[in-house]
Amino acid sequence: MDPIRTLVLWCPDWPVAAAFTDHRDAGIELAEHRPVAVVDAGTVIACSQLARAEGVRRGQRRRDAQACCPELIVVPHDPVRDVRVFEPVADAVAELAAGVEVVRPGVAALAARGPAGYFGGEATAAERLVDHVATSCEAEAQVGIADGVFAATLAARAGVLVEPGDTPAFLAELDVRVLARPELVGLLRRLGIRTLGAFAALPAGDVLARFGFDAAVAHRLASGREQRLLAPRSVPPELSVREEFDDPVARVDTAAFLARSLAERLHERLAAHGLGATRLTIIAGTGNGEQLERTWRHDGLLGPGELADRLRWQLEGWLTRADRPTAGVTTLCLVPDGLAEHAGFQRRLWGEPGDEGADARRSITHVQGLLGPAGVLAAVLGGGRSPTELPRQVPFGDERVPALPPAPWPGRLPTPAPADVAVAGATVLAADGVPVGVTGRHQITASPATVAVGTGAPAAVLSWAGPWPAEERWWQPGEAQRLARIQVSLADGRALLLARSDGHWRVEASYD
Repeated sequence: MDPIRTLVLWCPDWPVAAAFTDHRDAGIELAEHRPVAVVDAGTVIACSQLARAEGVRRGQRRRDAQACCPELIVVPHDPVRDVRVFEPVADAVAELAAGVEVVRPGVAALAARGPAGYFGGEATAAERLVDHVATSCEAEAQVGIADGVFAATLAARAGVLVEPGDTPAFLAELDVRVLARPELVGLLRRLGIRTLGAFAALPAGDVLARFGFDAAVAHRLASGREQRLLAPRSVPPELSVREEFDDPVARVDTAAFLARSLAERLHERLAAHGLGATRLTIIAGTGNGEQLERTWRHDGLLGPGELADRLRWQLEGWLTRADRPTAGVTTLCLVPDGLAEHAGFQRRLWGEPGDEGADARRSITHVQGLLGPAGVLAAVLGGGRSPTELPRQVPFGDERVPALPPAPWPGRLPTPAPADVAVAGATVLAADGVPVGVTGRHQITASPATVAVGTGAPAAVLSWAGPWPAEERWWQPGEAQRLARIQVSLADGRALLLARSDGHWRVEASYD
């Protein structure tokens, strides 16, 4: 099968552009003359042109980026924001061309034949799309055309139109890093394979046998061939997943819960037929008869996590954008497309590589279906000084955002962290039976000799450490707190974290 001539519209630094647009719509101005970086899990995933000029790069740790650019404005990554702000751009492209597919926020793909024929050539079509997006959405965009989505995306980043048949030559000199598969790229570099041309020169059968199925997908991409690994097939009706809701869905948290459930159902149907999907079409109907539709594309096969993420992002994007539907979602249909089958796709006994715990996640999702989203909670660690502040419980499957940022906290408890958090009153006595206290200069009045928890019997102290003082929110008299913590090891085998405030001791946590 010949590769399909594909047009890709790419918006540079989209997470940064989306942050600018979102803040502007909310009445908050990001200084466009200041360098900006979008950070996820402490790593820079996108940065503005001004930030790059100061040495900031994708993949940098946040502290390294701030070290080379002290004026850097750091914005947390929000995938829902990226989708919501990109929706008008995708709609603008759809006004001029049919069959628009979202590869990821900031990148949209479509077959080049239609717009090229209508506008009188590929170059004219590309120019019209860029001008229309700039006029209607005030978004900067570049267009690339090549054989296949992968090559067209790279062409868009370079701002070139690759002539038919020249795609392998265009790809050959590119670094293997553009494959966006860190483990495979690292392995290829250790083997001395640094360009897509060198990778494409390897025999396809040897790549599959030595590196596995995902590497075979990457090999076809590097060769400039369309990523249809095996015979694509039309979508049997029974593979689509459809759900109708008695109560219209208008809340973001409800949409996130539904996304996980429907994605699991769709994945199970595909797996039962030994199939995988490379595209997902999401169709939603509202209580007022509005019809919403968007197609997402993926380089490889969409697993349950990828399906759930794209469905959740799209639903939240529809429900939170400025021109949101006038009523809640009452029907939702997921249509898989770009189906592929292969012998290695059937589920293994313990799940697919990288999918450990899938059975447990399905069981938890089932329990949530019975008890509601808040019926199953997961803990996420964040910042703070006290062990009681560090964990936060969120519904399983929701984004695990800590209650307090994990950045350095002066006065934070030193490692190791306690194993159990359990607050109870305590009595701490010195060897002469006098209660142990802490002075105004945070000095302990005497060495602890015995500790009694609650009404229990006192236990001898074998060793202790501290105190670690903390004065919090002293500028708010009603919320101010002054305390000191010590660690004690007792003769009965217990190790406790004790805190003293307002003249009383209490157990905050215990150690294994």
